Amino acid sequence: PGHPRDGVTATLPIYALNAASDERCEWLVPGMLKDKVVALAKTLPQRPRSRLVPLPEFADAAIRRHAYAEGDLVDAVAADARERSGVEVRRLDFRPEQLAPHLRMNLRVVDEHGRQLGESRSLAQLKAELGGQARSAFQALAALKLPAASASAGATTGQGGMKVPAASRVPGAVAAEAEAGGPAHHTAWTFGELPELLEVRKGGQSMVGFPALIDRQTHVEIEIFDEPEVAASRHRAGLARLVALQVRDALRHLEKSIPDLHKMAVAYLPIGSAEELREQIVGVAIDRAFLADPLPTDAAAFAARIEAGRGRLGLIAGEAARTAGAVLVEYAAAARKLKDAHPPKAAADDITAQLGRLVPRRFVAETPWSRLAHLPRYLKAIVLRLDKLRADPARDASRMAEIRPLEQRWRRLVADRHGTADPRLDEFGWWLEELRVGLFAQELKTPQPVSVKRLEKIWQQAFA
Repeated sequence: PGHPRDGVTATLPIYALNAASDERCEWLVPGMLKDKVVALAKTLPQRPRSRLVPLPEFADAAIRRHAYAEGDLVDAVAADARERSGVEVRRLDFRPEQLAPHLRMNLRVVDEHGRQLGESRSLAQLKAELGGQARSAFQALAALKLPAASASAGATTGQGGMKVPAASRVPGAVAAEAEAGGPAHHTAWTFGELPELLEVRKGGQSMVGFPALIDRQTHVEIEIFDEPEVAASRHRAGLARLVALQVRDALRHLEKSIPDLHKMAVAYLPIGSAEELREQIVGVAIDRAFLADPLPTDAAAFAARIEAGRGRLGLIAGEAARTAGAVLVEYAAAARKLKDAHPPKAAADDITAQLGRLVPRRFVAETPWSRLAHLPRYLKAIVLRLDKLRADPARDASRMAEIRPLEQRWRRLVADRHGTADPRLDEFGWWLEELRVGLFAQELKTPQPVSVKRLEKIWQQAFA
């Protein structure tokens, strides 16, 4: 750190960028933490803030009660503010964006030679700009370290306090690939046990890597990732490819026998091609027939999964095709109704955006299976809404005004996550679709009672 008014700068090697924690950065350094807590408290509304004075004493007490850099700083301060003030202080009551720049960690990213690649007080911005480069740098480091990596006695602690079991050693096949100068091409499970995670060291720093099978169409390869979510997504696709390579003949027959594919393809034409639709239906069938959690981690478990899934592949594919067909029938009806109804621009824009969310190009593959069956109801609700809108435009505008604040809040938070998966946000998005049914097409019913008031309560519990 330089002068206190300049804040503190942390230098991150590019290979460690994606593993860096937003929560850890928010705690700054011990010598500046009190000033930050005081500044955070000053952003509170007047009623709770007045009950926390003198603020320096409140900050000292709050800091003493929490382990340094453990958990979310704003959540920790909010909990102490609630207890001391007797007021229901929520996370959203704070305005961290109002803090002076020096109270946010300045991050400087450098390459292996110490040359600066980027600098910002926003870790999310740096990851968005340099995340791909950081992943490549981490994978290059992992490849160099793999041959020497081995299980250590007992468990070690990796990035962010994650425990790395001794059994999570580097697979022999991966180490051999690194020694041979490149990844091996696998068309069957010929690489031994695949651990969930492994330890990679650079100097005195220990990091956690996440092995994954990578889909290369004709084969799979093994790569090590620095982000567990990315590794999990890529691994699932790689595992599906490895399955497909084992059941080639069954898939050839399946691709030719998908019921009503031509009819579905006509309805899908405004979105994508018949081949894209076929590929998604087959992909869903593979996933549901062979890839139930927990995923196999060794050759024996993989072989057992193949044997168990063969018999139900066709039935599952038929079910996926029928569900996709039902969605496309209702999508075509809603799109046609929207075109013919000529609603006011605000309603037309709202419905067009909803159609895009519900039925994107890869809706069969990307919509959770448990939600796919609900899409026809959401699309029918659009048709009913357009029928009612013509008779009472004011009612429709009023309903839109009710849901708009919730949707805007949800979209902002989704955008702030920069693509980071959050099951709670996904679930809230589906709650919003149910709310649309309740507001615009109540006669279609919802599985559970839903209202603006209830969703406000859900939002406060999950995100406030």
